Amino acid sequence: MKHLLRAGLLFAGALYLFGQAKPAKISPAAPAVKTSVEQTLMQMERDWGAAEIKKDYAAVERILANDWVGIDYSGNIVPKEQAIADLKSGTSTLVSEELGPMTVRVFGNTAVVTGSDTEKSTDRGKDSSGNYVWTDVFVLRNGRWQAVASQSTKAQ
Repeated sequence: MKHLLRAGLLFAGALYLFGQAKPAKISPAAPAVKTSVEQTLMQMERDWGAAEIKKDYAAVERILANDWVGIDYSGNIVPKEQAIADLKSGTSTLVSEELGPMTVRVFGNTAVVTGSDTEKSTDRGKDSSGNYVWTDVFVLRNGRWQAVASQSTKAQ
């Protein structure tokens, strides 16, 4: 019985010692990974605008997750299907876009990109050109980043 008790105590002690959380080591590669994600998402922002200008709807569809929802500068909630339909029909057009500085904050498999742009555009037959500030939320799903939410405000 003593041997079983001693063996049990040794086993429990080993579990305790080996199960202790070790301080996290900061990998020298960690900043490079973050920078890579930041660069990837900033490139996606550039690609998104370029795809709209070129009317490359397949590229826009790849960037936007199926459950993407946008809030436009008028406060309208726009699901992906409507955004794509508006692009295809010409209801919304992006003629040119000059992106300003962007900030990318990464939170695991989620990232928030904030930025600004100056664009020439139309929306529902009216000139919507101007300066905008915006926020896009991206999620890493199945190994690729996709936009899941967007909000845009026209700057005065």
